[in-house]
Amino acid sequence: MKKTLLIILMLASVHVVNAQGNTSIAVANPNVEGLYATPSICAKILRLELSKLKQYSIYDAFDMEEVYSQDSSYRNKCLSKSCLVEFGTKLGTNYMITGSFDLLANKIVISLKMIDVKNNAIYKSGLGEFMNQEKELQRMTELVLKDMMGVVVDKELVDRLKFDNEIITKSNVGKVSNSGPRVGVGIMTGSFYEYANRSSKQGGLDIFPAVSMIGYQLEAQYVGTDNFSALAEFILNVNGLEQGKFIPTLSILNGFRFGKAGWEFAFGPGFTLSKTSTGTFIDDVYTTNSEWEGDWISQHEWDSETSTISYNESIQAHMEAQEYTDVVDAMEETLDFRAEEVKGAFMFVMAFGRTFRAGSLNIPVNVFYSSRGKGGLAGINVGFNVTKKKTTLTRTL
Repeated sequence: MKKTLLIILMLASVHVVNAQGNTSIAVANPNVEGLYATPSICAKILRLELSKLKQYSIYDAFDMEEVYSQDSSYRNKCLSKSCLVEFGTKLGTNYMITGSFDLLANKIVISLKMIDVKNNAIYKSGLGEFMNQEKELQRMTELVLKDMMGVVVDKELVDRLKFDNEIITKSNVGKVSNSGPRVGVGIMTGSFYEYANRSSKQGGLDIFPAVSMIGYQLEAQYVGTDNFSALAEFILNVNGLEQGKFIPTLSILNGFRFGKAGWEFAFGPGFTLSKTSTGTFIDDVYTTNSEWEGDWISQHEWDSETSTISYNESIQAHMEAQEYTDVVDAMEETLDFRAEEVKGAFMFVMAFGRTFRAGSLNIPVNVFYSSRGKGGLAGINVGFNVTKKKTTLTRTL
């Protein structure tokens, strides 16, 4: 009984194999656009991958040459279902298969269809989108065919070849430039607050410690998506004009603008011009004589015999009593508007804000803090510009 069952199973297997071998299929030259491979090469790849599946008896190019010689239109223009049915009927095959191999932008798209010649119907179809790696065209074809035929595919191979429709990260996508004029106000803090309030006779600005800001911002986008942009920002400001002062600053920031609301964070170095001298406040080292308390003594004034400070003789008199031996040690470099030498100075700038939009009008509003040494400048600025157009990824020629 067991032997009989085994013989039946063997005969059934042979019958299935023979049935598969007797089912024939022919490959018509597919349509190819944008690739170096020709239609005939793509047809050869299809035949090769079909033969690996071992499901059909495959017509080779020589089997089809007789029909080609009778009607050459079948060689390159037979892509429609009706044409494939006619072609398959003349060949005497059960199925026809063809499709298209196209390079679309930065991906390769393979579309295949299998025609049941006898029933005049599309039997199966398959589609695959792959990264632009034409040298892997055969493996791409393998994946599409296996998917059509219900054969398990190598997941690792799929992951390596498939086209990932990831977020676009190009410098010209979703670009909205906020370059334009800026106006604002800043409040001096720390040592800058003292410098602003200090008398001009002592090298201070002698102004209210809040200054206007007038400037211009240039920005360049180096990464952009629909909801994120990375920017290089260049901001030139002139501060204090309303109080008769000219305080220039240049900031070079790395900015990040994100979300449809236009939130932005930026940071980077700033550069300005300043005048400084070495000195100290007399109350830092001596406070027993109110006549001198609060006065500023510069290194130059200390050393000069022609100093305008009237208490030099008293200072000399008290030197023997060691009343002022710590004056020189207390001296440090401090902002002094009277100094003749102009120096460059660096600072660190941080800003946070949002761009408000009204049609084509952009209104960026930012709060900022510029830190330098023991002080800084905190404030707010507002700008405006008009968006003329948004630059897209591709341009129509």
